[in-house]
Amino acid sequence: MWGFTGSSLCHRESLEIMRALSSAELLNVWERGLAASPTQRALTLLASACPDTPPDTLAELSIGQRDARLLTLREWTFGPQFVSTTVCPGCDERLELAFNVQDLRIADSTGELADPLSLSVQDYEVRCRLPDSTDLAAIAHQPDVAAARQALLQRCVLSARRRQEEVVADQLPDEVVQALVEKMAEADPLANIVLAMSCPACQQRWQAVLDIVAYFWSELNAWALRLLREVHTLAAAYGWAEAEIVAMGPARRRIYLDMVSQ
Repeated sequence: MWGFTGSSLCHRESLEIMRALSSAELLNVWERGLAASPTQRALTLLASACPDTPPDTLAELSIGQRDARLLTLREWTFGPQFVSTTVCPGCDERLELAFNVQDLRIADSTGELADPLSLSVQDYEVRCRLPDSTDLAAIAHQPDVAAARQALLQRCVLSARRRQEEVVADQLPDEVVQALVEKMAEADPLANIVLAMSCPACQQRWQAVLDIVAYFWSELNAWALRLLREVHTLAAAYGWAEAEIVAMGPARRRIYLDMVSQ
């Protein structure tokens, strides 16, 4: 069993700037992303789908805005259905997850985020901005989660005061930091899609994060390797060029593959 907590997909995300990618374009994106970081892969996908948008603009989208576009691009590429598996931490039961991208969407959304954010908690007044891909790239070298979180906080906090006195980000108490994290999550909910899991075998409940970048890339990698095997088979059988085979529709390519195997 599964459900969603703390997440929703804003559908009014200026989708007019995006377009679906052809098989040849997807193959090129896959090749460029093989040695790239997850953040670079996400931006490479979006840059190909948004050719009229400057790369710097894409990199400065909030993580939720970026991932909303990736979810849409993934739907255009592989369809609306998500299928995956997980293992129950209580009894090791293997579970299959299946849900539709529409389950993440809400009809009512402004498409605009309140940024920067202002927070008043205890005696502190804090202003911050939402994290973006440039921030994730900058903290990627951090040795652990705690260090990465602290580095991200220092980048995103614009100002902090306690009783009118300036306070640096790494001196904020844990209660203020937690309130800040919750404020960011509320403002940019798609930045952290959490699945509420329940095992039917042992009734264990837990939460799992849907990482759209990793999920999309794993599908793209499997698709690219399968396509290249098909190209190899048909090129060897008919002498066709890669571009000709990749440009074929999958149904026609499958018919040729079936004839080769006979």
